[in-house]
Amino acid sequence: MLEKVVIANRGEIALRILRACRELGIKTVAVHSTADEDLMHVRLADESVCIGPASAQLSYLNIPAIISAAEITDAVGIHPGYGFLAENADFAEQVEQSGFTFIGPKADTIRLMGDKVSAIASMKKAGVPCVPGSDGPLGNNEKENIAMAKRIGYPVIIKAAGGGGGRGMRVVRQESELIKAIELTKAEAGSAFNNDMVYMEKFLENPRHIEIQVLADSHGNAIYLGERDCSMQRRHQKVVEEAPAPGISEQMRRHIGERCVQACKEIGYRGAGTFEFLYEKGEFFFIEMNTRVQVEHPVTELITGVDIIKEQLRIASNQPLSFKQEDIKLNGHSIECRINAEDPDTFIPSPGVIQRYHAPGGPGIRIDSHIYATYKVPPYYDSMIGKLITHGETREVAIARMQMALEEIVIDGIKTNIPLQKRILADANFQKGGTNIHYLEQHMFAEKE
Repeated sequence: MLEKVVIANRGEIALRILRACRELGIKTVAVHSTADEDLMHVRLADESVCIGPASAQLSYLNIPAIISAAEITDAVGIHPGYGFLAENADFAEQVEQSGFTFIGPKADTIRLMGDKVSAIASMKKAGVPCVPGSDGPLGNNEKENIAMAKRIGYPVIIKAAGGGGGRGMRVVRQESELIKAIELTKAEAGSAFNNDMVYMEKFLENPRHIEIQVLADSHGNAIYLGERDCSMQRRHQKVVEEAPAPGISEQMRRHIGERCVQACKEIGYRGAGTFEFLYEKGEFFFIEMNTRVQVEHPVTELITGVDIIKEQLRIASNQPLSFKQEDIKLNGHSIECRINAEDPDTFIPSPGVIQRYHAPGGPGIRIDSHIYATYKVPPYYDSMIGKLITHGETREVAIARMQMALEEIVIDGIKTNIPLQKRILADANFQKGGTNIHYLEQHMFAEKE
């Protein structure tokens, strides 16, 4: 087992990693910016190192500073969490070249799956279903691109090969818009991702967002841990997640899960990962793979009993997976609400001091959060300050427990999105299950206006 690990992140995921390390007897090093010296995991870690000023560019994205922190504390591994450098292949490579263990996939794998064009090619080779598209980057031949769009069928979507998080994409509904859309997306991609490669796909009108959680070790073993439904989104950012996905049969789950496992083996995947799909009319279409732990991993943990962070640490220690596929049984239902420090109507971030904090409790309620009374939410980073997760023997019980938890939780001094989460949980169509990725923006927001 790794003896000492640098936690190269902040907030709730840093605290989550610290707790997993504690359970495994691993010593921890918290790296932090000058704005984050009062974070809970910084207080609890065995050691802490300030790696720069508040700006993420000068601290949490500062690769030499993070590696230096590992060197001066005699750490042996670095866990990137999610966000920041978690899917940065250069970071993973430099960590390994500096003699440390990167707790995640190999750099080559991150590069392969980080480029959407090469990722789709790899998935097709492994038998994972993909959205009909250009099967490669678009060239500059306008006639060929027009013919391709006609073959695929409108509407199509132009996507940046290096994009993510909802950026670098443009929907085209008619031929007259196509060439300009390609040019604009290429220009944006070059500016935002330093890679102007774009590709074309069929645009699915009303899909759900369903993802498969996988774990793979260095000994040729790989398993899938069921699926999550992350369709409740705003501007391509997830708001509520749940597992398992409503309406997905065991046969469908096994069919897509086994293909994801096969893909892991073919690309030599190592660690925790997530295959993201659009799901429409009974069919799965691969869109991308996240080569890290997901924000929403707790819902999978609660229905499977698998501690995903601990498995990451074991895999990085070159140990085989603790579970075989036949050990994985789905138990009940779990829902996660992201709690953000933001205005619930305008979504403007709301940093400031938390004057009063009360965490909800009771059967089947879990909260992953780094906040506490008197904690000052800084204005420099993502607005998420916690995740409220419930588990019950049925989806109805999980919803009822989440509604109780949202009533019980108290966060005073700043604005949060808790009122929005209450509206979502009370919505009749959400309660039925199976809403698509546009539902929150097109229906719930429209109704309020």
